[in-house]
Parts: sequence; C-alpha cells; structure tokens
Amino acid sequence: MNKKLYVGNLPFTTTDTELKSMFEAYGAVDRVSIITDRETGRPRGFAFVEMGDSSSADSAIKGLDGREVGGRALRVNEATSTGGGGGGGGGGGGRGRY
Repeated sequence: MNKKLYVGNLPFTTTDTELKSMFEAYGAVDRVSIITDRETGRPRGFAFVEMGDSSSADSAIKGLDGREVGGRALRVNEATSTGGGGGGGGGGGGRGRY
C-alpha cells in the first residue's frame, strides 16, 4: 500500500528529480508533487512524496527529517488527510444600505 509523505521547508530551487532521488535511497517512489502557487507558478516550499510501501516510507522519514538541504532543515512526516475540501468563510453580513 502506498504511503504519502509531507516534505516541508524545501528550498524553492528543489526539482522533482532531486526530490525523487533523495527518497529513492530509501525505497521505490511512485510519485513526487512539488506544490506551486497557482497564480505565479512558483514553488511554495513543500511537496508530497508517495512511496510504494510503509517500511520504506518510515525509513525515509527517519533518514530525511531534519536533514539540511540548501541551508534548510527538511520536515518530513506522514501526510494527513484534511478530510474535505477546505471551507471558505461565510463572508456576508453587510451592515448598511448602499
């Protein structure tokens, strides 16, 4: 079963290929997704990595969490599901007449 990992505090110059090779040292990598800003297209400094099995993913967490890359200490842990599509506030309630 695949395990999805969150990778935070990434240098903005990190590429998919670099990230994949970092994690492949611990096992098979199925997918790498560096998250980008939807307006500018620039990386946001975090990514998700899906690995083929739980033991490889756990090894990657132990081996890479806190590792310095490009002057930044990576944060690597198991991704958690947010359970839904975010909410957006109610917004309304104007107070006067226009």
